[in-house]
Amino acid sequence: MNYAIIKTGGKQYRVAVGDEIFVEKLDVEAEDEIVFDEVLAVHDGESLKTGSPLVDGASVKAEVVKQGRSKKITVFKYKSKKGYRRKQGHRQPYTKVRISEIVS
Repeated sequence: MNYAIIKTGGKQYRVAVGDEIFVEKLDVEAEDEIVFDEVLAVHDGESLKTGSPLVDGASVKAEVVKQGRSKKITVFKYKSKKGYRRKQGHRQPYTKVRISEIVS
C-alpha cells in the first residue's frame, strides 16, 4: 500500500490515494487542485523513504472538495463566588481535500 506523511497547517497527516481528509483552512476554492510539497515520508509498497526533514522531489497532489466550518463548541469561563462568567462559541474553519496522486 502506498502512502505518504505530509505536513500542513502545523499538523502531520498520513495519506493514501483516494483518502479524504480535513485540514486547516487553505486559501483555495472548491474543485481546485492543490500540491502539498512538505512530504516527510513516502512508502511505495516495498521501501520507506524518510526525509531530513523533507523528502527531495516528493509531493502529494489533491483536489479541494469543499470549504466549511466544524460544529460549534462552547467555551465557558467561570470563577466561583466572584460573579465572573463568560460564554463564547467557536466554529473552526476547515478545508476538505481528496488525495489524487503521490509523486515520489
